[in-house]
Amino acid sequence: MAALDQKSPNVLLQNLCCKITGKSEAEVAHQFQYAVRVIGSNYAPTIERDEFLVSEKIKKELLKQRREADAALFSELHRKLQTQGVLKHRWSILYLLLSLCEDSRKPSNRVPVCSYGALLAQALPRDVHSTPFYYARPQSLPLSYPERSATAHNSSIATSGIGSMGVFSINGPGPTPPSLLTGGSRLAWTLPISSSPSGAAAAPRPPTGPSSSPASKLPQRQRRDGDGSAEIGEDALVRDILYVFQGIDGKFIKMCSPENCYKIDSKVPLCKSLRDTSSRLAELGWLHNKIRKYTDSHSLDRAFGLVGQSFCAALHQELKEYYRLLSVLHAQLQVEEDQGVNMSVESSLTLRRLLVWTYDPKVRYILQHKIFKMKSLASAVHAYGKTGDPHMRALIQHILGLVSHPILNFLYRWIYDGELEDTYHEFFVASDPTVKTDRLWHDKYSLRKSMIPSFITMDQARKVLLIGKSINFLHQVCHDRTPPGKIMPASKSTDSPKDAAELFTDLEGAFQSKIDAAYFETSKYLLDVLNKNYQLLEHLQAMRRYLLLGQGDFIRHLMDLLKPELVRAATTLYQHNLTGILETAVRATNAQFDSPEILKRLDVRLLEVSPGDTGWDVFSLDYHVEGPIATVFTRECMSHYLRVFNFLWRAKRMEYILTDIWKGQMCNAKLLKSMPELSGVLHQCHVLASEMVHFIHQMQYYITFEVLECSWDELWNKVQQAQDLDHIIAAHDVFLDTIISRCLLDVNNRSLLNQLRAVFDQIIEFQNAQDTLYRSALEELQLRIQFEDKKRQREEMGEWGVTAEQEAEENRRVQEFKDTIPKMCSQLRLLTHFYQGIVQEFLRLLMTDESLQFLSFRLDFNEHYKARDPRLRPSLGATRGRRSSNI
Repeated sequence: MAALDQKSPNVLLQNLCCKITGKSEAEVAHQFQYAVRVIGSNYAPTIERDEFLVSEKIKKELLKQRREADAALFSELHRKLQTQGVLKHRWSILYLLLSLCEDSRKPSNRVPVCSYGALLAQALPRDVHSTPFYYARPQSLPLSYPERSATAHNSSIATSGIGSMGVFSINGPGPTPPSLLTGGSRLAWTLPISSSPSGAAAAPRPPTGPSSSPASKLPQRQRRDGDGSAEIGEDALVRDILYVFQGIDGKFIKMCSPENCYKIDSKVPLCKSLRDTSSRLAELGWLHNKIRKYTDSHSLDRAFGLVGQSFCAALHQELKEYYRLLSVLHAQLQVEEDQGVNMSVESSLTLRRLLVWTYDPKVRYILQHKIFKMKSLASAVHAYGKTGDPHMRALIQHILGLVSHPILNFLYRWIYDGELEDTYHEFFVASDPTVKTDRLWHDKYSLRKSMIPSFITMDQARKVLLIGKSINFLHQVCHDRTPPGKIMPASKSTDSPKDAAELFTDLEGAFQSKIDAAYFETSKYLLDVLNKNYQLLEHLQAMRRYLLLGQGDFIRHLMDLLKPELVRAATTLYQHNLTGILETAVRATNAQFDSPEILKRLDVRLLEVSPGDTGWDVFSLDYHVEGPIATVFTRECMSHYLRVFNFLWRAKRMEYILTDIWKGQMCNAKLLKSMPELSGVLHQCHVLASEMVHFIHQMQYYITFEVLECSWDELWNKVQQAQDLDHIIAAHDVFLDTIISRCLLDVNNRSLLNQLRAVFDQIIEFQNAQDTLYRSALEELQLRIQFEDKKRQREEMGEWGVTAEQEAEENRRVQEFKDTIPKMCSQLRLLTHFYQGIVQEFLRLLMTDESLQFLSFRLDFNEHYKARDPRLRPSLGATRGRRSSNI
C-alpha cells in the first residue's frame, strides 16, 4: 500500500475503514471489500436532489427526538454553510448525515444464532419504496471468470457473499410492505438452520462471481462419460444458477445474446436431466434481467408519469423480496461449503429444491413481465386480479394499490376541487387551455377514451368528467364563489394505496357510491344556480312563445302593425322603426306581463337583402343570449331558431293573406251581385281560395300540434327530469333537430320544402290576381253607379236621362269591361292549374315518406287530387297493400 498514491480512492477508502473500525489494514480486509462493493453499487436515493427537503428532514428528525436546541443550531450552521460556497455538493453531505442518523438507530447485525429469518429481519431495510440493491462490481475488480479466480487465489482478501449488504438500504426506516410474508422471508423460515463452527449465524453475502471458494476444495461427485470426460457436478451448477438469478454469467451457464436466453454450452459434459433443469431455472434470471432493465430505464424517467413510477415502485418491492430470497440461498450455500456438506446430504441445496423454492418468484415475475408489456398499466393489473390463487391475488391487489393511487389522487382533486394537475397526461380527463370561457362546457374538457382504465365504465367516466366540469363552470362562467366543500361533503383527498386497491376492486359498491354522490350533488347545485339565478327555464319558455310563435295574440298584433312597413321594399326599412313597432306590440298584448329580463332580450333583426325583396322577406325576431344560458342556447341553436322562425313566420303570413282574401270575398260578394257577368270568375276565386285555405290550415295544424306542441312536451318533460346540464343540452338539441326535420327544413326534405315554398308563392300570386280583379270590378261598379245617378238626376229635372251618344259610350265601356273577364278567367285557370300541379307534386313527395303520409291523407282527404293525377294512385294502392299485408 505504501507504494500506492496516498490520495488514490482505494488508499483513502482503506484508511477510512481503519479509522472507523480502529483496526489495522490486514484486519479490515473484509470491511474494505464491503466498502468497495457499496461504492460500486448503483444506489439511487428515491428522494429529489433538493437541499432544502433534506435539511427539513434532518430538522424533523431532531425535533422528533426532542432536540429543539440542536435543530436550531443545525439550521443556523446550514444557513452559514450556504453563504460560504466551500462545498459544491452540500446536498450529498446532508443526505449522508441523514442516512447515518437513520442507520444509527438500527440494531446491530451481530446477533445470536436463531434463524436466517431473524437475521434477515434485522438486515432488511424498512423503506419499501427504496431502490433495492443488486450487485454491481466496481471497475477495478476483475469481471471475467479467470480473472476472478486468479484474484481469489492471489489476494488475501476473502470473498464475501451478498449477505445483509445485498438487501441493505440507506434510505432509512419506513413501513414494512404486506408482501414480506411471501418470497424470501417465507423461505427464510423454512430453510434448514446450519450453524458455523463459532456458533454464530453466517451472514448471507452476495458472491462476486463464480470464483474459487472453500467448496472448490471439497471432493465433488463427478461422473465419467463414455469418452472418459468428467461430467459437471450438480453443486457447481447450483452456484452457477445462483449467479444467473442475479443476472451474472456463471462458469457454465452464460447469456446467449443471439437467442436472448441463458444456455449451457453444448460442449460442456452434462446429462440431459441436469441440463433441462438448469435451463428451467435460468428462466428466472432472464426474467430478473428484463424487470431490472425495465425499472432502471423508467425509475428516473419523469416522462413515464406517476402511474408508471408507482408501478416501478411495486417492481422494486418485488425485487427486494427476490434479493432477500437470494441472500438466504447464498447464505445456505456458503454454510454448506464452509462445513463441507456433500450433495448427498438431505438438507443440501439441489436443483430440484431450487425449482420448488423459486416457483413463486418465477410466477410473480412472469406476471409482472406480462403487465409491463401492456400499454395501459392500471387496466392490465386489474385484469390479472381475477384469479383464484390467494397469493397471486394479494400481489395483484398490492400492485393495483400502488398503480391506481395516482389515478385516485387525480380523481379526488378533479371531483372535489375541479383541479386538473396532470403533467404527464395520465388521467382520462383532458383540458384544452386555448378554449375560451364561453365554450368551456362544450370544448374545454373531454375524455381521453384510450386512457380510461378498463375497470372504469364509460358511464362512470362520463360522470367523473361532468363533476369536475360542473365545478369549473360554476366558478368561471356562473361566477359562483361557493366553496366545493359546501356543495358536497368532500372525502379525504388521498387514500393509501391499500384503500385505492380496495376502492377500485369494489367498483359497483364504494367507488360507484362516491362517484354517484359527487355527481348528483354537483349537478343538482349547478341546475339550481342556472334556474334560480339565470332563469334558464324562463328563457326556454320565451323561445317557445316568441321565436316559435307560441304567443298568438302578440304575433297577430305584431303582424297587423308591421303590415304597412313590410309591404315596402326591404332597402327602405329601418331597424329602429321596427323596434318601436315591436315595443308597441308588447305593450298592447299579454307579452307585457313577461319578466323585464326576458323582454329586454327580444329584438328585431333584418336579414341579408336580395334584389326584389320586400320587408316580409327580411324581417325576423331575435333573442339575445349571453352568460351561462349561452351554453344551452349556442350560436348553432340560435341559427336553428332563426330558420324555424322564418319558416313559421312565412306560413303565418300565408294564413294572414288568406284571411284577407276571405274577408275581401265576403265584403265584395254583395256589392258585385249587380254584375252577373262576374259570377263565374268570382266562383272560380272562391273555389281556389277554399283549396288554399284548406291546405294552409292542414299545414298549420301539422306544424303547430304534431311538430311544435308534441316536441315541446317531450322537451319539457326531459328538462324537468334532467339530472345534469348535459341532459338539458342534449334534450334541447334533439328538440331543435326534430323541429328542423319535421318542418321539412333539413337536407333530406329539400325537394318538399321547395314545393311548399312554391305553394306559398302561388298564394301570393292569387292574392295579387284577386286584388286586381276586385279593383277593376269595383271601379266598373263605381262608374255604373255614377252613370245611373246622373241619369236619375236628369229625369228628376224633367230632362232626358241620357242621350243616344252617352248611352252608346256607356255600352261601349261596359262591353270593354266584359271583354276583360275572359282574360281574368284564363289567368285564374292558369293559376289554379299551376297551384294544383304543385300540390299534386307535394303530395306525391309526401307519399314517399312514411312519417308524412298522414299529412298527405289530411291534405287530400276526399282524394280530389288523386283523381286528377294518376301518379298518386299507385302510391295509394301500394300503401293500402302494405297496410293489408301488415294486418
